[in-house]
Amino acid sequence: MGLSLSEKLTYSTVRIECTSDEGKSTGTGFFYAMNEGERYIPVIVTNKHVIEDSKDGIIHFNLADNNGDPIEGRYHKVVISNFESSWIKHPDSEIDLCIFPIAQILYKFEELGIKPFYIPVDKSLLMDNDQLKELNSIEEIVMVGYPNGIWDAINNMPIIRRGITATHPGLNYNGKQEFMIDAACFPGSSGSPVFLYNPSSYNDKKGNTVIGSRIKLLGVLYAGPQHTASGEVKVINVPTVEKPIAISRIPNNLGLIIKSYILNDFESILKEFN
Repeated sequence: MGLSLSEKLTYSTVRIECTSDEGKSTGTGFFYAMNEGERYIPVIVTNKHVIEDSKDGIIHFNLADNNGDPIEGRYHKVVISNFESSWIKHPDSEIDLCIFPIAQILYKFEELGIKPFYIPVDKSLLMDNDQLKELNSIEEIVMVGYPNGIWDAINNMPIIRRGITATHPGLNYNGKQEFMIDAACFPGSSGSPVFLYNPSSYNDKKGNTVIGSRIKLLGVLYAGPQHTASGEVKVINVPTVEKPIAISRIPNNLGLIIKSYILNDFESILKEFN
């Protein structure tokens, strides 16, 4: 069965459920094939704050048939104890990214005869800063994830949001390796991959129309500016837990995106763990 480009995007993410002393929360992760020399290490990528203080975690894998095609409505739940300690966090405290190697889970699936189905993002979809500078200030993007924990629970499928870049992806917004998007970013969206998505054609920086599809991983959502009822504007991590707070915070429908090439940092970090 051939999947369309957009269908492939929906199989790249995973809903992350966490249990902590504060209760239950949800976030978004996505599958990534991490390079280590000539081999690939399968991992899940999300934000540090998604799994922070979590004790137990749940992730759901879609299942494949004997032909390797996804089985509609079939998925397998994996419960993981000591969830936070299972993740490898980026050593820079200012970079809200972490990865979870899933090779052991995949080996266990093989032993049990379970065939998971997922489509990982890989290094070919990343853009370095020189490539980002070749983009326009306004580019069409899609964000795939689980806003407010909403998902298609029957089919284990995510929600797709669309928007545009709100600042130029090639610039470092406020001096950080980030840029901003104009899209609705709600609790549960933390860790969502943000893709440059042109399914049929696009205009390059010189105004030429390029016929053909283009898809790149621009980055990972982690935070967004919100203003209080009194008008004060603050930047906060996109929360994972819905809970009452004393001051009303109103989303500006803007999201801060960590640039995707930072994922390359984990290649050397993984070597230290092997």
